[in-house]
Amino acid sequence: MLARLWRPELGRDPGAAIARARLVSALGPLIALLLASLFFTIRTDRFLTAENWSLIIQQVAVVGILAIGQTLIILTAGVDLSNGAVMAFGTIAMTRLAVTYHLNPFLAIALGIGVCLAFGLLNGFLVAGLRLPPFIVTLGTLNIAFALTHITSNEETIANLPDPLVFFGNTFRFAGTTITYGSVLALALTVLTWFVLTRTVGGRHVYATGNNPDAARLAGVRTRRVLLGVYATAGLLYGIAALVLVGRTGVGDPQAGQSANLDSITAVVVGGTSLFGGRGSVLGTLVGTLIVGIFRNGLTLLGVAAIYQFLITGVLVILAVAVDQLSRRRQA
Repeated sequence: MLARLWRPELGRDPGAAIARARLVSALGPLIALLLASLFFTIRTDRFLTAENWSLIIQQVAVVGILAIGQTLIILTAGVDLSNGAVMAFGTIAMTRLAVTYHLNPFLAIALGIGVCLAFGLLNGFLVAGLRLPPFIVTLGTLNIAFALTHITSNEETIANLPDPLVFFGNTFRFAGTTITYGSVLALALTVLTWFVLTRTVGGRHVYATGNNPDAARLAGVRTRRVLLGVYATAGLLYGIAALVLVGRTGVGDPQAGQSANLDSITAVVVGGTSLFGGRGSVLGTLVGTLIVGIFRNGLTLLGVAAIYQFLITGVLVILAVAVDQLSRRRQA
């Protein structure tokens, strides 16, 4: 009788299993980053140079900021398909206001970021207030933002921008490497978000809402307010990403950001944040962003066609989701 009731797995410590799963989730992306860097270092001598790493960091700054907002949303078990289109609309709004309507550049920047914030609030209201699925909501606002971008731009690239709009594209020298102010801003936002998520009550509420919204609500967490705040903060970050993108390209481009939503989701998932919510880290997202940037940069140096870069990125996403799913099953 006792032999039939006893099972080996019942003797395992569930806390230890969860700790191991979290350790794998945290160390996995870092190991992948080191292995990818080692692979491309062996394959091409142009990879491990200060100039090339400076280029990688510049290239991932915009996606990195978008991915911070995406991380917040995915931690609440949502997803945002609209962030690239919202960012593109923000770039057109601020550049057209400054160039075509000769608005004060700082006011144009504020209004451009405000437009992105408004989209975040709209997403948050529809998800938290009306309880609509995040996938459907953000798919709808993606199309709205995309249409508004092309309508307001008249399909024209906006150039001859005033200096404040391109400030974050300016560079400085550090340890023999050229660094953009946009890259510094992306790193600062990552550290700030990490602090808020891990060291404040609001951050704990974000994790609780994503992990088990019903239990969080019974514990006194105002989950609707948390969701609204998360989507609004994400919208604000998309506006900042728009400003960094304008600084990097020097123009307002209506074609910008068309694949940025998928890039940001890839960075978050590869960085170890669970698509099921409640588990992950914005520092992991930073590592995931670098992994995606390194793969694309390294494959370009090796002469691999761009279409295969998308293929490999897709494989990375599937592997990351598979690892997350297996990890959740072990904890169950």
